[in-house]
Amino acid sequence: MNKIKDFVEWKAFGVCAALGEKLGIATSRIRLFFIYATFLTMGSPLIVYMILAFWMNIKSYISKARRNPLRYL
Repeated sequence: MNKIKDFVEWKAFGVCAALGEKLGIATSRIRLFFIYATFLTMGSPLIVYMILAFWMNIKSYISKARRNPLRYL
């Protein structure tokens, strides 16, 4: 059961899980913050979430020594 939970947290909610890991905060609290902030500010934290997801994807490309995805843009 924990393997499934870890897989879902890192694949579907990778931004919140990574932030929680680095900051030492429960992932569920970070997710709740994003949900409440999104409703209160009418969606602007989603932009931050997408930027962080993009940054984590680029970081994984660089750390795995794959070709640079920005090179061909």
